[in-house]
Amino acid sequence: MPDRLIRIASLFALCILLAVSEACAGDRSISVDDWPQFRGPDGEGHAPQHGLPLEWSDTKNVAWKVPIPGKGWSSPVIRNGKLWLTTATERNSSLRVLCLDCKTGEQIWNVQAFFKGEPGKINPKNSHATPTIVLGESKLYAHFGAHGTACLSSDGKVLWKAQTDYYHHHGPAGSPVVVGDLLIYSCDGFDRPFYDRLERPDVDHDQFVVALDTASGAVRWKSPRKGRHSYSTPLTIDVDGKRQVISAGGDRVVAYDPGSGEEIWSCRYNGYSVVPRPVYAGGLVFVCTGFDEPSLLAIRPDGQGDVSETHVEWTLRESVPLTASPLVVGDELYLITDGGIASCLDVKSGRRHWRNRLPGKYSASPIYADGRIYFQAETGVTHVIAPGKTFRKLATNHVKGETLASMAAYDRSFFIRTDRMLYRITEKSDEQPVNDSAGP
Repeated sequence: MPDRLIRIASLFALCILLAVSEACAGDRSISVDDWPQFRGPDGEGHAPQHGLPLEWSDTKNVAWKVPIPGKGWSSPVIRNGKLWLTTATERNSSLRVLCLDCKTGEQIWNVQAFFKGEPGKINPKNSHATPTIVLGESKLYAHFGAHGTACLSSDGKVLWKAQTDYYHHHGPAGSPVVVGDLLIYSCDGFDRPFYDRLERPDVDHDQFVVALDTASGAVRWKSPRKGRHSYSTPLTIDVDGKRQVISAGGDRVVAYDPGSGEEIWSCRYNGYSVVPRPVYAGGLVFVCTGFDEPSLLAIRPDGQGDVSETHVEWTLRESVPLTASPLVVGDELYLITDGGIASCLDVKSGRRHWRNRLPGKYSASPIYADGRIYFQAETGVTHVIAPGKTFRKLATNHVKGETLASMAAYDRSFFIRTDRMLYRITEKSDEQPVNDSAGP
């Protein structure tokens, strides 16, 4: 792809970031350069930073790597030189929030948000600390699915806790979003205990979306819905000057009014266990439909009520991911399936420009950064490609360990979480030693 076109795509992505951040952040303290939620400032995988590394290994361009106790697949979130993530220790009983210094990797604090004597079994590919923290004004919100949700100050004080009862089936997964003074997340559970066999007597609905008051944790609205279990993170968008919260359920995606929880529009599909977060580009919302035979729907979000027969612009029925979220750069939509089939489509029509296999299996969502696209496999491998209508690989990088959490970008660096370590990847001279002694 010519350098001029890459610069144009970078400017386009930055414009998206600025527009979405203004519309959706609900928090003037969050900078576009921060990484405040799952998939970055806009929630759709665009990183505004420049000077990011193209190549690395377990030693090359590693500023530091530190061990992370316990197990968790939440992504790092970052603001003002501090990084937060969650983990589960003590045989998954202690659900914790960690704060690290971005420059050194040193631990600043480590706080227990919840203690669950019997956390129960979940899908072995999942963890009890999979949802990603979302940052608010001087606060952070750590969500652990049916285990609970906690609000903490930036210095580690637990300000409030909330319990939302439902059968989360495969375990906690979808992350929350902040919209104004509301913390919104989806609870698309099962109708009975499954892996954990734990009865939850206060369950009153199998599936619902809920909004908590960010100051107190009190429920501001709760919108029940019927359908199949799901694990997707909502996305906030602006349509004709009005906000919508897009939440992909197991067999129906719904756009909610964030102030009231009322449904604006919905679209039905045949699926369940939806994991990818929706994306919004070119006037279309892109939704993956989950298992068993996933499709991708391109939906116009300007309708009312059930728009299944009227507002689906196009549908893709092959090479659709079960886990990794889509990525849009300019006029192209990029996908990576769990089995490693990468593809590039035209946003408006769904016409395929190319399809290519990348080695490995994929759970992490791709990001677009510094004019390049990064696909991270589950085995510590990251494939870097150039955006464009022709497939062109730029680099293949590798760190040790499993990598199911999506990477973050901040301060000219990538932050990559493995099953045991957290890496800061940055351009550095060979003379600079790797700091691998800091950490918890």
